[in-house]
Amino acid sequence: MSNAQKLPPTLAANPRLDRWVTINADGTVTVRTGKVEIGQGIVSAMAQVAAEELDVAYSRIRMMPVDTALSPNEGSTSGSRSVEEGGGALRQACAEVRDLLLQAAARKLDASLESLTVEDGAVRARSGGAVTYWQLAPEVSLAREATGQVRPKPADELKMVGKTLPRLDLPAKISGAAFIQDLEFPGMLHGRVVRPPSYRARLVALDDASVRAMPGVQVVVREGSFIGLVAAREEQAIGAMKALARAAQWEERESLPDEIAIHDFLQAQPAEDEVLAEKITGSVVKQASLEATYTRPYLAHASIAPSCSVAWWRDGRLEVWSHSQAIFGLRDELAKILKLPADRVIARHADGAGCYGHNGADDVALDAALLARAAEGRPVRVQWMREDEFAWEPFGPAMVVKLCGALDIAGGVAVWREEIWGNRHLTRPGRHPNPGLLAAWHLEQGFEPPPAVDMPLAMGGGSQRNAVPYYDFPDARVVNHAVTPMPLRVSTLRALGAHLNVFAIESFMDELAHAAGADPVEFRLRHLADDRARAVVRAAADRAGWRTGAKGDGTRGRGIGFARYKNIGDYVAVIAEVAVEESVRVTRVVAAVDCGRVVNPDGVINQAEGGIIQAVSWTLKEQVRFDRTRITTRNWEDYPILTFDEVPEIEVVLADRPEQPWLGVGEGMMGPTAAAVANAVFNAMGVRVRDMPLTRGRVVAAINSGER
Repeated sequence: MSNAQKLPPTLAANPRLDRWVTINADGTVTVRTGKVEIGQGIVSAMAQVAAEELDVAYSRIRMMPVDTALSPNEGSTSGSRSVEEGGGALRQACAEVRDLLLQAAARKLDASLESLTVEDGAVRARSGGAVTYWQLAPEVSLAREATGQVRPKPADELKMVGKTLPRLDLPAKISGAAFIQDLEFPGMLHGRVVRPPSYRARLVALDDASVRAMPGVQVVVREGSFIGLVAAREEQAIGAMKALARAAQWEERESLPDEIAIHDFLQAQPAEDEVLAEKITGSVVKQASLEATYTRPYLAHASIAPSCSVAWWRDGRLEVWSHSQAIFGLRDELAKILKLPADRVIARHADGAGCYGHNGADDVALDAALLARAAEGRPVRVQWMREDEFAWEPFGPAMVVKLCGALDIAGGVAVWREEIWGNRHLTRPGRHPNPGLLAAWHLEQGFEPPPAVDMPLAMGGGSQRNAVPYYDFPDARVVNHAVTPMPLRVSTLRALGAHLNVFAIESFMDELAHAAGADPVEFRLRHLADDRARAVVRAAADRAGWRTGAKGDGTRGRGIGFARYKNIGDYVAVIAEVAVEESVRVTRVVAAVDCGRVVNPDGVINQAEGGIIQAVSWTLKEQVRFDRTRITTRNWEDYPILTFDEVPEIEVVLADRPEQPWLGVGEGMMGPTAAAVANAVFNAMGVRVRDMPLTRGRVVAAINSGER
């Protein structure tokens, strides 16, 4: 086996140890990863991993933002793979750095490796004598490749991993110094872009003379249907943008489907069909069959602050600061669009408003680059307006899942048939040869929007994510119809297809349990062969005080949802309690999570809580609206999200399995939470709502239709 085959994949792709770690003379350690901080606490988790393997204090670690000129290229920060991928690579790299330092210490102290101990970077020999990492650093070159021959610490030697330590990223965020929206550079200008009114609109005329004469305006840029401007101050840029919008004439046409019938539209379109699972045994059905269809609308990322970027053309290269989750992919797409060698584009990560998925962060970086190119060597900051964010960011795709199932004589699932319709989910930079950044659509010599793609199924796919039930069914077939026409711009949104797929599977499991006269928890346990899966279901039920066979009282009820994220990730069971009054209100959520070895317990709990809150918001409120020409959702009044006073009481039960590999957490809550809420509504009222969001109107319609 080669060295590369012994290494974690992203370390094998970036094997130079000095790309990951630098031992500094001042007693600190600089650590670089290719995974970015998007609010998930990854900076702190990685610091704990590094401190653990190097045997230095957590306070000595200095985590660097991802920089394409300096950092290892670990692809995108997505799929709840940061600790699983990046943590594994960093762990191995740090273990090898520690080994090199110990070998140097053994030579210096004339001692055997076995006689050395390390505490906070101080190496001591049993026979006497000591030396520090900082003293050894000049003698140890890290300009070498990892070998994979050094074994990281076993579970019983861990001292920092598994403990709650303070978040490294919070002080700067609390003080307002962290976010890209607050970056300032000497001589910085401010830019704004005037977008077309709709996807297919074309600029036919622009009289910009009066705008060029407005106070503070430095330059107006027009390239094809891309128009924008640069001004000395931000308020001047906003005023000029509004005037420029009034001066533009556009040609529009109807090109969008009927929003009301969007799910029928998806099922009628050409699709690439994929059989994801097939086990046909001809099981004998002794009880009635059930059928049901579940849907979700297009969903926005709805980051609280709009997307922002700073670009600066200087010294023969382009530098861009971005809150992208795919910094290297962004660099490559900017280079391709701007016809530059990749080494003449440097992309650096800076914190932005929370976003789990692909919003406008990458697009605004191209906006900034195009405007900065006309700004004669001065940095240009561009921030989208709220209307830009809602109208132009990529959405999470609308989807449909149809299910058919039947029970055997013992009340177990005998047959399972599942079909899925929806677009694929990825148009993130670096996933397609054709650049997908928004402004590239509108340039005179631009690019057609690329089709969405899915990740390989082993990585969880996109529309296929969690499509195959984790339960043990004797006869099952799952087919994905990947719809090829893409009427609305779509890309990755937290959990991708797992949100609706798990919602559908877990809602249908409840429907089958009801038909079998079985308790929903007991019914799931009966069909789960994985002991870890069974353990989280039991843990959630025990902590929530689940009572077998308990019925709702007409307004209050509780429901359960379970999934193993991507069928290879973390195990999550959620029990939700609801009160159905004027609308559905989630009052309490209990979640049990098994993500293998836990790096920072409080970090895992924070991730679980955040995922639950966002999932409740999606399930009850969120939906992108559009007519036959335009996206009509443009502001918070059009797109309500969960408010602070609507957040339920949340309790997280955390299983720590230090002997197991660590698994991601951030996306595993979405499907189980959505299903638990819908199942709780059924438990409360005896009616089934299968279309998200579960609005008052849909609950009333279900009551009136007698849907059970």
